[in-house]
Amino acid sequence: MATNEDVARIGRKLDKMVHKNNTDGALDLLMELKNMTMSLETLQSTRVGMSVNAVRKQSSDEEVQNLAKVLIKSWKKLIDGSKCKSQKKDKNDGSLMRTTSTSKDSCSSEKSSKTTAKSPVELPSLVTSFPVIPLTTDNVRNKCRELLVAALQTADDYKTFGVDCSLLAAQIEEQIFEDFKSTDVKYKARLRSRISNLKDQKNPDLRRNVLCGNISTRRIASMTAEEMASAELKKIRETLTQESIREHQLSKVSGNETDMFVCKKCQGKDCTYTQVQTRSADEPMTTYVMCNDCGNRWKFF
Repeated sequence: MATNEDVARIGRKLDKMVHKNNTDGALDLLMELKNMTMSLETLQSTRVGMSVNAVRKQSSDEEVQNLAKVLIKSWKKLIDGSKCKSQKKDKNDGSLMRTTSTSKDSCSSEKSSKTTAKSPVELPSLVTSFPVIPLTTDNVRNKCRELLVAALQTADDYKTFGVDCSLLAAQIEEQIFEDFKSTDVKYKARLRSRISNLKDQKNPDLRRNVLCGNISTRRIASMTAEEMASAELKKIRETLTQESIREHQLSKVSGNETDMFVCKKCQGKDCTYTQVQTRSADEPMTTYVMCNDCGNRWKFF
């Protein structure tokens, strides 16, 4: 039986090939998937069907296309079989709860379910065969889902990965709603932060990781603003934090009073200076000067 880790690993490799527009080596990965015994749970949790479908659309290799079609067809049968079993179980459970004279009804229900199993439901693609979109009649929640769909479709990445953005947006919104159990201010604030970060043109990696499944719907629903930020913004924040820490440390030190410095702002000489080792040990210390008259601060090298 194929493990989720192995299937997810192959799915990520296929997604990278699609993203780089280079499907060399895809045939070996598809052969590896073909030799695995796939379960419905693994298909749904890893979403490997989307990756295979995206490779099939992009690859010009006929052998890759044919093998991808074979895999998708076999996984459709697995999903169809699971649906038929579920229908059969529901009908049998319902017949047992009515009366004690339901044995005949149960038999007819089994015959009906067998007939249904013989005529599988036609599915337009593998993507639409995965879990249905969780429904809601709340206008606020539906509007939030529409905004999430628009954010996920900011660029054409979703076409490359073959993702159903409506389903993905509904799952993200569902996770956020589960945290608050209402559409209050906190719920709306979290939705706004997800939408703005997914739409950020300077941070496309966040959106791509969500689309290809590297960041799960549970994860994106609970990430902080710092975790969603781009690498460039994280670096800026770190620099500002270090500067704030340094300024805070300087404000705690009384320093040494001197009249050797002249304030460029008020021309006063009543100053206090402090020396801090901000560079390597073999370089001179940095002198921070503060004017006691106007509060102006500057560095002296």
